[in-house]
Amino acid sequence: MQEKINDTGDFTMLLKDKVVLVTGAARGIGETTAAVFCREGAKVVLNDINEERVLQHTADLAKQGHEVMAAPFDVCDRSKVRAAVADVIARFGRIDVLVNNAGAYPRRNFLEMTDEEWDRIIDLNLNGTYNCSRAVAPHMVAGGGGAIVNTGSVTFFLGMGNLTHYITAKGGIIGFTRSLARDLGPHGIRVNCITPGAVLTETEKDFGDPEETLKKTLAIQSIKRRIVPEDIARVAVFLSSEYAGGMSGQTLNVDGGWVMY
Repeated sequence: MQEKINDTGDFTMLLKDKVVLVTGAARGIGETTAAVFCREGAKVVLNDINEERVLQHTADLAKQGHEVMAAPFDVCDRSKVRAAVADVIARFGRIDVLVNNAGAYPRRNFLEMTDEEWDRIIDLNLNGTYNCSRAVAPHMVAGGGGAIVNTGSVTFFLGMGNLTHYITAKGGIIGFTRSLARDLGPHGIRVNCITPGAVLTETEKDFGDPEETLKKTLAIQSIKRRIVPEDIARVAVFLSSEYAGGMSGQTLNVDGGWVMY
């Protein structure tokens, strides 16, 4: 079964010299997104709470000739977010694109969920998106515009079980995207949201047998291959580029044709 997308290696440098901050860039979708933005000519700032891993990924990209910067901070810590954004501005002078990717996807039945688990997932997924957007937006305003790409989830539209905290946060991100687009649009800042489906990442092993997961996923998708992180990353590039210059406040499903509305 195909699990890769066609890749000709022919990139058009859609974001040449743009300064891009990608949160949650140490693994999975964020790791791939940072690499794809680099290939499109961007100067990429990689954030993650996993300092060792984000430093290694940053070093690997630098060896390939990309201009990159590591920013290992916790998106839940507002003071550290503001300090890190200040460091980025000090180095590059601006931030053109923010990709709010950092998040967690634990499963827990509501009746078994602790208050601490609820607070952690709301804080990381929803408040983390707010914290980074709040720190970056004034600099985009000062710079005359920019693009913010948030990460939701198709689970919001499905109402799946054992994900009450996660789906609540992701639904909040979709609402945040729409309202923020209204507030920031007059300043030349576009805000959009990607809602991934079942994406093939290394964390999948936490959710049971990969072969069984694959079987179930392909049964519900109209595209009969797994969605991979590069699928998400390419849409993030599109939304950050002038090709999407007329789009703001939108939510795009990237789920292999799972949810259609």
